[in-house]
Amino acid sequence: MPDDSPNLARLFNTLDRGDWIELAAIVVAAIVLIRSAQRALPWIANRLHGRPRHYVLASVPLLRLVLIIIALALILPILIEPSMQNMVALLGAAGLAIGFALKDYVSSLIAGVVSAFEQPYRPGDWVELDGHYGEVVHVGMRTVSLVTADDDTITVPHLKLWSSAVRNANNGSPVLQCATSFLVHPEHDARHARAVLEDVAMTSPYLYFDAPVVVVVREETWGTKYTIRAYPVDPRQQFRFISDLTVRGREALSRIGARPLLPQVSLPA
Repeated sequence: MPDDSPNLARLFNTLDRGDWIELAAIVVAAIVLIRSAQRALPWIANRLHGRPRHYVLASVPLLRLVLIIIALALILPILIEPSMQNMVALLGAAGLAIGFALKDYVSSLIAGVVSAFEQPYRPGDWVELDGHYGEVVHVGMRTVSLVTADDDTITVPHLKLWSSAVRNANNGSPVLQCATSFLVHPEHDARHARAVLEDVAMTSPYLYFDAPVVVVVREETWGTKYTIRAYPVDPRQQFRFISDLTVRGREALSRIGARPLLPQVSLPA
């Protein structure tokens, strides 16, 4: 078996006292600059307002990365002999490590290409992805951005397409179905309750009249479940629409003597 120790000896330089001092100076300077930036930039940002403050805060990790790269660029020529053979070996090892580190990134890029053709979501769609429900506002090469009902922006990598389902509420259509449920005690007039809930839906100011309104009645062991399935004028009004149906539906059922009921559930001790 060949001995690789001479090759390793040629890869690394023999360091003298001056080289160790220079390495220590570079490391100390990098640490001092990074810690100074992490303190100075937030101090500056706290005296700004609006977008400039966010831009300054966002520059902290970027500046730290730049300082680390500069420090490595200064350290490597001291440690390694800058020959063509050594550079090829070093870049090959670095490329292999980066390849393993970025395998999920590359997988997300490939999933992004697939999503461009299959279109499981488009800007304007309301989707549930990786447990988050919101409106798609941006479809990038690697990620898709959702804005939820809480006005939070959620960024999900396309990689989730390989392992999880995508629930698309409107799938490129300008209309979106909403479901509003009511749980009622079994002792009531079901026909009357159904008609009342249909009237509640038909008189909502958010109703899209060109789509059907359906009241689904389902008998459960604990009572009766009514579900209004209807469409708002604009998908972005879905939460106002559901709230309107819930409030007025409860009032209408109360007027006819249909008492609300919660299903019996077992709670942990």
